[in-house]
Amino acid sequence: MKISISELDKYWFYWIVQFSRDNQLSQAAKRVSATGDGQYYVYWSVALLFFHPQGQQFFNLVLGSFIVEFPLYLLLKNSIRRHRPCHALADFDSGFEPSDKFSLPSGHTAGAFVFASVVHVVFPSLAPIAFAWACFVGASRIGLGVHYPLDIIAGAGLGMGSVMLVEQLML
Repeated sequence: MKISISELDKYWFYWIVQFSRDNQLSQAAKRVSATGDGQYYVYWSVALLFFHPQGQQFFNLVLGSFIVEFPLYLLLKNSIRRHRPCHALADFDSGFEPSDKFSLPSGHTAGAFVFASVVHVVFPSLAPIAFAWACFVGASRIGLGVHYPLDIIAGAGLGMGSVMLVEQLML
């Protein structure tokens, strides 16, 4: 029996979602997901710019990486046009309405992995915490029913790849 990537993606989606159906976990997923909203990257980067000796390096790498990541994210999302599970699966109600209708790649996850990757470059001792947080942001997006696991993997790759590219260009 052959299983397609799409079927496997849906299987893992339902497997992950079953754990987040508890109201407390659903509320936690909303809170974790919100930490991946874009304004927090600006706040942290500007604060470090003014208050930490490595703040300029951090700020420049975050800014450059988002300049690469965001247009690629928009291009991919609007070219692939994969519908979110909360809109595509007839037997699923997420109870959460995302800001747009396409899911691949996950922008929250891409942003979180940009930020975690920059933390890895500038503050390597904090990298495990930053990457754990980024993984929780991605998992929260699945738990909320707005992304499939492959959307999260693509977002993580886009975020990390953007930082690696910009880091090489800044050398």
